[in-house]
Amino acid sequence: MADDCIFCSILAGDMPGEVVMEDEHTVALMDIAPWTRGHAVVIPRRHVTNLYEIDDEELARVHATARRLAIRVRDALGADGVNTLNSTNPAAWQTIFHFHVHVIPRYEGDPLELPTRPQKVSPEDLAEVASEIRE
Repeated sequence: MADDCIFCSILAGDMPGEVVMEDEHTVALMDIAPWTRGHAVVIPRRHVTNLYEIDDEELARVHATARRLAIRVRDALGADGVNTLNSTNPAAWQTIFHFHVHVIPRYEGDPLELPTRPQKVSPEDLAEVASEIRE
């Protein structure tokens, strides 16, 4: 765990986070600034900075969880598709330096591009969507 990492702080229980799926190696959390309804991130439990540093086995586990989450989002929220996204280093928009894969549900009628800015969402709305995904 890294002391200055928000994801490590959530995993340690020092910060709140809406967990929607977890296993012994990975955790899926709701994104607090979602691009679409149901946007979540999948992280490894072990702190690793980015794609350059994660080992193959851990990367496979994160992507397997991302796939399970995508299926759950499709079934629970009625998503018509999904984007997965990883950003490595600031030049590629990485702002939290703990490897993560975004799982971004897409719905018929969405614009072809992702919004230029994440949406603001209340903690209550985030908890509601998280509950739908967990069920």
